[in-house]
Parts: sequence; C-alpha cells; structure tokens
Amino acid sequence: MSVKIRLQRHGKKGKPFFHIVVADARARRDGRFIEKIGIYNPITNPATIELDVDSAVKWLNNGAQPTDTARAILSYKGALYKKHLQGGVAKGAFDEAEAEKRFNAWLENKEKAVEGKKDNLAKSKEDAKKAALEAEAKVNADRIAAQEALVAEAKAAEEAANAPVEEVLAEVAEEAPVAVEGNEAPIAEAAEETPAAEGTEEAQA
Repeated sequence: MSVKIRLQRHGKKGKPFFHIVVADARARRDGRFIEKIGIYNPITNPATIELDVDSAVKWLNNGAQPTDTARAILSYKGALYKKHLQGGVAKGAFDEAEAEKRFNAWLENKEKAVEGKKDNLAKSKEDAKKAALEAEAKVNADRIAAQEALVAEAKAAEEAANAPVEEVLAEVAEEAPVAVEGNEAPIAEAAEETPAAEGTEEAQA
C-alpha cells in the first residue's frame, strides 16, 4: 500500500484550514485517512502550523511520501532534519544525545526567527497605523486652516460693507485737497490775465 503525507482541506470558502494527515494514496483528498499528525492554517501571518514531529519522522522512515506542500511544512517544522539526524545516528556519525542536542539548537534558532518575524510584522503594522494617523491629522489641520481663512475673508468683507459713511467721506476729503492744491497756480494765472484782456478790448473800441 502506497502511503502519502498530505493536506486535507477544511474550513469555509475563502478561509481554508487544513489537517496534515497520513492516508492511502488511493483515498480521496478529503476522505479517509490513517492518522492525523498536525494542522496548517495559512490565513494567519505567519501561518499557524502544529505538527507531531515524532509521528511524521516515523511515517517518513516507514516510506510515506509527502506531497510538495506537506514536504515544505515538514521541513519548516524540522521533521526532515530530525530524520536526517537519525540517519547520522544509524551510521554511527554521532550518538543519540548529540542528535537531540543539534535538533534542539535548530528548534531554538527557528523559534527566534519566527519571533523576529512576528515582531517585524507588529512593528510594520504599528508604523502604518501611526503614518495613517499623522496623514489624517494633517488633512484635518489643512481643512481647519482653510475654513479659518474663509471666515476671516467673509468677516473682512462684512466689515468693509458696514463701514460708516463718515469714514468714506473723510477718505474722499483727504484725497480732494491734493487735486485742488495742484490746480491753484493755473487758476490764479487765469485770473490775472482776464482784466488785461478786457482793457485791450476797450482801447480798441
């Protein structure tokens, strides 16, 4: 019997949720299975994966063939690496304690990488939220400034329309003498010339 390690789909449309199962290769994808060894939720970021590593290694040693996606998950959770270490123990390259030590060190480094990714995602989300709030505050400030400018302009126009008539006349009076003073000399000259002209006419008569 050919055995596969594969994903069995569950969840609603657009929100998939998978079980990691060991099943007969001839069985339907979502049909009967031999053993459930984990879950996989790709909706979360990072993806949520729970895997019984020891069961996965046992089935791998018994000849179970993982699908491409299942192989990626097994590699991510260290099942393939643990199988490799067990092969080293079988060949006498190192003992079981050394294999366990190496696997635990690998797990620790993996956990640090995952936590670092979570921290970066949280920081990016916080930075994006902060930038959005700053942009919104700037838009609100610009809107308030524009409204204040319109109010000031309307107020100035209203004050100009309601200005007292005396102020308008005073402004006109201030400008009028300038024109009169400028014309005083020509008027005086014309007054002086007028009698001489009349005397000439009488002499001619």
